[in-house]
Amino acid sequence: MIQKRSVVISAELTAYIGRGACDLSALPAAPLILGFGDIGEPAVGVMTPGALGAEAHDDLVVLAINRAACRRLFGLVPKAGGRWYLPADLRGIGRAVVAVEGDGEAVTLLRTARSLELLCQLFEALKSGRMVEAQGPTTLSEREIALVAAAHELVLEAWQDKLTVDGIARRFGLGKAKLTQGFRELYRCTVAEAVSERRLEHARQLLAESDLPVAVVGYRSGYTSNASFTRAFARRFGMAPTELRRRANDRQSAA
Repeated sequence: MIQKRSVVISAELTAYIGRGACDLSALPAAPLILGFGDIGEPAVGVMTPGALGAEAHDDLVVLAINRAACRRLFGLVPKAGGRWYLPADLRGIGRAVVAVEGDGEAVTLLRTARSLELLCQLFEALKSGRMVEAQGPTTLSEREIALVAAAHELVLEAWQDKLTVDGIARRFGLGKAKLTQGFRELYRCTVAEAVSERRLEHARQLLAESDLPVAVVGYRSGYTSNASFTRAFARRFGMAPTELRRRANDRQSAA
């Protein structure tokens, strides 16, 4: 059993290594708490102080940083409750943090240095888009997660193109079944649903910000039939495109 150790790096940052309940008195003010799961569970999540102090807490590495310092140093604050799959290099740094054993000034210094490296590398991965948000357990390998994430990014950027499951799968070297499985596990939707969602979000923006006819908005959003566009839009947003535009115009007039 690895015992929980706390390293108070500064008034703005504390690291916890091991297992067991954490000392909440050592937390920085207004903390953002990032908990790395057991080495076999390749994910990191934003936690609450209550979860950090729980007796059954099993995270091997926990980093608590003041939110203002987090924004100042890294330019972002991960969303509450967020959870992301960890790339292999970050899992390796986590193992290196846990591997530091013993006590004394030199050991504490090494534990502190590795904790800081882990924190900096984590935020660099978040900012560069290497971290894929976890929606639940996955059967995908790290390589497959990266490829499915790249395929999803293609859908978001090239949704106006004629995208097919076959074409996307070939482009990223994935089988159709693996691509479909990956979208369901990582994004809780099919490829077609992801494309449709992107089209409808574009349509909603055009309706609210332009005076283009509804039929033109539908066409520019990838729909060849005004009737199919209206049906899809109403299913997604609970109102017809004309109603959304009317409400948007009413808000603008009131302002």
